[in-house]
Amino acid sequence: MRKLIIPVVVIFIALLLMSMFVVKEGERGIVVRFGRILKDNNTEIARIYEPGLHFKVPVFDRVHDLDARIQTMDDQADRFLTAEKKDVIIDTYVKWRIKDYGKYYLATGGGNTSTAESLLKRKVVDSLRAEIGAKEIKQIVSGEDSISTPSIPSDIAQTKAAKAALAVIEGVVPVKKVEGQRDQIMADVLEETRESAKDLGIEVVDFRIKKINLPDEISESIYRRMRAERESVARSYRSQGRQRAEELRARSELEVATVLADAKRKAQVVRGDADAKAAEIYAKAYNQDPEFYSFWRSLKAYENSFSSKNDILVVDPNNEFFKYMNHSELSAK
Repeated sequence: MRKLIIPVVVIFIALLLMSMFVVKEGERGIVVRFGRILKDNNTEIARIYEPGLHFKVPVFDRVHDLDARIQTMDDQADRFLTAEKKDVIIDTYVKWRIKDYGKYYLATGGGNTSTAESLLKRKVVDSLRAEIGAKEIKQIVSGEDSISTPSIPSDIAQTKAAKAALAVIEGVVPVKKVEGQRDQIMADVLEETRESAKDLGIEVVDFRIKKINLPDEISESIYRRMRAERESVARSYRSQGRQRAEELRARSELEVATVLADAKRKAQVVRGDADAKAAEIYAKAYNQDPEFYSFWRSLKAYENSFSSKNDILVVDPNNEFFKYMNHSELSAK
């Protein structure tokens, strides 16, 4: 009898251990019996085992642990076609978690995470492709409504120079309001994916566009167009600047000519007055002593004629010009 007790105890302990299972924190457990998921009493909802110690029927029941935490599906970027028939490369991520464990287990072939993400990615890509295909590139990359002209802070915009610059910019670059659709695209894809993912027992928590790139050939064409537009604006600015410069130059030249003409007029008047006064003085001096005046004028002429040692004057010595040199008695008078 004692020999049978030990095997019975061992078998009992083994069956007890086989009937016990532990669900870890952050996970949920479901039990499959004969290929079917155990469900709550009188319901079609799978019985969910919370974290902790639980019991099952040994041998016949198999426990499957499913991650209850929020998962992140961050896959490689995909290429999409816009309404302009241009390709864009969009990198996204999706936050999801299991909502219906029984449905998730059946839809993913036993709770395979890779299978779940593959099916979810297909739904996300299909929804995003439909949204991108109805939008233009400028709508996809813009978050909110924006204006093409640059903004200027209010404290600076009140200055006279800033107002003039704004007037020039608005005259050259037309104000265009860009209707941003990126946020709306993410919201629409999130709503559509959240609805379609219910078939997988998945709840989509969040969907975001991380990065939007253009293929190299598209980027180059866009850069060329942007460069051409900026060059056109620059040429317009330069043209207006040259026009403004010509106006300022013409105005300044007119002012300079006016000032010079007025100065010349005043100088002629002053010079005329001075010449008249000098002539009057010369006349008075000549009338007082004509001979002395003639002598003084000859000395001035000699001084101006022989101011440099290198000067050579070839004239007749008996010329009237040298009468005060030839006749010293005249000088002595």
